[in-house]
Amino acid sequence: MSDVFHFPLLVLLLLPLIVSCALTPDYERPELDVPEKYIEPAPGGETVANLDWWELFQDEQLQLLIRTALEQNKDLGIALSRIEEARLTVTAVRANQFPFLSASGLFGREKQSREIFPGADADDRFRVTGDLTYQVDLWGEFSRATEAARASLLATESAYRTVTISLVSQVASTYLLLRDLDQRLEVSKQTLKTRLDSLEIIQARFDKGTVPELDVYQAQVEVAVAETAIASFQRRIVQTENALRILMGRNPGPVTRGNSLDSQMFPPLVPTGLPSELLQRRPDVVQAEAELMAATATVGVAEALRYPSISLTGRFGAESTDLSDLNSGDAETWNIGANIFAPLFNSGQLKAQADAARERAKQSLLSYERTLQQSFREVEDALVSVRTYYSESEAQTRRALAARNAARLSRARYDGGVVDYLEVLDSERTLFSAELAQSETLQYYYNAIVRLYAALGGGWSVK
Repeated sequence: MSDVFHFPLLVLLLLPLIVSCALTPDYERPELDVPEKYIEPAPGGETVANLDWWELFQDEQLQLLIRTALEQNKDLGIALSRIEEARLTVTAVRANQFPFLSASGLFGREKQSREIFPGADADDRFRVTGDLTYQVDLWGEFSRATEAARASLLATESAYRTVTISLVSQVASTYLLLRDLDQRLEVSKQTLKTRLDSLEIIQARFDKGTVPELDVYQAQVEVAVAETAIASFQRRIVQTENALRILMGRNPGPVTRGNSLDSQMFPPLVPTGLPSELLQRRPDVVQAEAELMAATATVGVAEALRYPSISLTGRFGAESTDLSDLNSGDAETWNIGANIFAPLFNSGQLKAQADAARERAKQSLLSYERTLQQSFREVEDALVSVRTYYSESEAQTRRALAARNAARLSRARYDGGVVDYLEVLDSERTLFSAELAQSETLQYYYNAIVRLYAALGGGWSVK
C-alpha cells in the first residue's frame, strides 16, 4: 500500500477525536423563587419519595387494589412503553456521533456495444467493498442532540412516576369514596327502617284518633326522602365501583371491600420537608426541568445547522473480473475523501429555525416555573385541607352524637304528648343529615391526606 494512502487514512482515523465546539452554553438550572418554608404549619420529620405509602393504611384490600392497578392499568403500561421508546431514541441519536461502516458486494456480467467498442466481449465483474462515513461534529450538533434525547428520556421517566403517583392516589381516593358511600347507604337504610317503624306507629295512632292526619303525611314524606337517598347512593356506588375497576385495568364490575371507612388507620404525622426538596422529589417538576434541558440543547442543534459541516468518506475493497482474483493485491481498490457543506443562502430559514428553538426554550422555562409554583400551591392546599378537615370531622362527630341524643329525647317527648310531631321531624332530619355529613367529612379528611401524599411527590416516612 502506497505512502500516499497512509496519510489520508491516518487523518480519517484521527478526525473522530476532534473536539467539537459547542455554539451554545451548557444547561444551568435557572434562578428560582423557592420559599424557605411552607405557610401552613406542617409536621416535622424526614420526607422520602416512597411509592409504597399505601402500606401505611391497615387495609389489605386497598393494598391489593393498588398493586393490581400498578400491574394492569393501561395508562401506566403506555407510560412504561414510552420510557423504552425514549431509551431507544437515545441510542439512535447518539449513533450519529460515531462513524458508520457498511459492506457491499456485487456480481455482474456486462457486454458493451461493438458498434462503439469493436471487439468488445461480455465480461464478469466481482466487487467486495467496505464503506466508512463519518460526519465530524464540529459545532456540537450531534452531542447536543444526544443531550436533548437523554433529557427527554429523563422527562419520560418522570412522567411515568407522575402517572404512578396519580394512579395510586386515584385508586386510594376512589376506594375511600366507595367506603364512604357504603357507610352513607347503611345510614340511609337504618334511617328508612326507623322511619318505617315510626310511620307504622303513627298510622296506628291515627286510626285510633290520637294524632292528626298531618302526622301521617309528614311521616310518609320522611320515608320517601330516605328511599330517595338509598337509590341515589346505590347508583353512585355502582358507578364508583366501575371507575375503580377501570383504574385496575379491568372491565366494570363489583369490588371486594376491606375495612369500613371509620376503621381505616392512617399515619399520625405526614412530614413535608422543605419546599426546595420538591425540585428533586416531585416528578412533574423533574419532568418540567428535563423538558427545559431538552429544549435548551435543541437550540444548540439548530445553531449548528447554520455552520459548515465536514463529512469524511472512505471505501476499501477489491474488484476483479474473476472471482478467484479478488484476494490478489492487484484487485485492491480504495478511495478516501472529505465533503464540505456550507449553507450560503437559504432566505433566513436556518436562522429562523434557531430563533424558534430559543422561543421554545423560553416557553419551557416558563412552564417549569409554573409547574414549580403549582407544586407549592398543591402542598399548601393539601396541608390546610388536612388540618381543617380533621377539625371539621371532629366537629361533625360531636354534631352526630348530639343529634342522636336530641332525636331520642324528641321521640320520648312526642310519645309522652309533650310536643307535636314537628319537633320529632326536625330532630330526625338533623340526625340523618349529621350522620351523612359525619361519614362524608371523614372521607374528605382521608382524601386530603392522599392529596398531600401526591403533592409531596410520592410518599413520606413516619418517624
